[in-house]
Amino acid sequence: MENDFLDKVEDNAMVRIWSENVQLEKGDSLAKDYVSELWDYTRISVTQNSLQKLREIWDKWNDKTRQLFYSSYGDLPYLLDVKVDERLFRALAQCWNPTYSCFTFGKVDLVPTVEEYTALLHCPRLQVDKAYSRAAYVPAFWKKLMNITGMSEQWITAMIKQKGECKCIPWKILRDLIIAHSDGKKKVDVFALSIYGLVIFPRALGHVDEAISDLFDRLSKGVTPVLAILAETFRSMNACRRAGEGRFIGCAQLLLAWFHSHFWKVEKISYRVFCRHYSPLKEIVATPRRDDISEENWTAILQNLQDDDVEWRAPWLIPDEILYRCGSFDWVPLLGIWGAIGYAPLLVLRQYNSRQFVPATQGLAQCEFSYRGDNYKRRVKEISQAWNQVHRMKTLTVGPMTTPEYGEWRSKRINDNIPELNLEDARSMEEYLQIVPSELEIIKQDFEKRNSELERKIERLEEEKMHLRLDVGSPKVRGRKIEEREE
Repeated sequence: MENDFLDKVEDNAMVRIWSENVQLEKGDSLAKDYVSELWDYTRISVTQNSLQKLREIWDKWNDKTRQLFYSSYGDLPYLLDVKVDERLFRALAQCWNPTYSCFTFGKVDLVPTVEEYTALLHCPRLQVDKAYSRAAYVPAFWKKLMNITGMSEQWITAMIKQKGECKCIPWKILRDLIIAHSDGKKKVDVFALSIYGLVIFPRALGHVDEAISDLFDRLSKGVTPVLAILAETFRSMNACRRAGEGRFIGCAQLLLAWFHSHFWKVEKISYRVFCRHYSPLKEIVATPRRDDISEENWTAILQNLQDDDVEWRAPWLIPDEILYRCGSFDWVPLLGIWGAIGYAPLLVLRQYNSRQFVPATQGLAQCEFSYRGDNYKRRVKEISQAWNQVHRMKTLTVGPMTTPEYGEWRSKRINDNIPELNLEDARSMEEYLQIVPSELEIIKQDFEKRNSELERKIERLEEEKMHLRLDVGSPKVRGRKIEEREE
């Protein structure tokens, strides 16, 4: 078993040769004659569920119950305190690149990776290679809810509601169940199910979707939710970008936590990452963030991003190996709860503090599909089998951080949604934030300007009033007024 695992870890130089040859032989993600169908601007909504009741329940739990949750489901509760900056999120959406399943910020490509999300969730029970796979015949919704909640079939069937094409259970029902449940373990399970339904996969607001319960039911068997979370994050971004509008139904909190780890200069964490109880999410939540930047300013910042603005490796991630492909796929396929998609970790090697070379990307743009009809089952089976043959590579830290071949490929690749850089206004992120006033600063400046003008007007009126009093009180004016009355 040990030798079988070691056989999957490959030398960095060998992977580089393989990847560059694949790119040369098979071609890029898009063909030369590709015509863009993306909109110039994506009107994305990040409507969220109210999480106040969840927070209140968590705050009332004792340390023993909380530790039971952490040991079973990791650091999910910290997501309840991640503030969703809608202006930043709308700016991020404009930079999502469906062709390569990544964010393209000017000349910079980044994407949340399996390793990063696994570290953020910090769940000891996760088996990173044990992928979730939607079964050909999914058990009935009420059966899965019975297993999770411990309630009777009669009670469960009475609570299930129909929302459009999907069956759901209202969050209010789960909330009351958490508060009243006598079984401590089941109480923790229902609370975790609620976070998955309201925060991680918020498709039906105020409800937990049936598809979520299928994934959740497998967590006790060691299945990792990370692949499904990434899959639905990427698929939702793709759907919004292609339609030019839509509501994001992935985990906005986790995505923004990842973003801040790469774009805000932070104090180096050093030895703390090796501590058993260290939590990246806890530290991210506790770190103050600027939330006074407009969408327009965020868009300008991201479009003109420079390499020096990026904290390439998240300071809490210490990767020894990189998962870069599965089975016969040249990248990593991801199975979600509503569909599948893929991403190419070799595209963002600098996020692992490894040297960036040309990635293998052929087929990425065409790999997405939804779980509808009968044809998807064959594709799901193919991906599930591929996860039985994962391939990792060793990291390599050398300078420069990119190969000459990568620079050439990056400049020539077909990419339909990279905004043109405003080179005259290109500056570092820190410089931009220092120069460009925030919305609150603009309002304050405008108020001070108007207040100053009003004060000057008041001073002029006071002066005119004073002159008028002096004129009325003079002997000549009094005599003139007496003469006018006598006439």
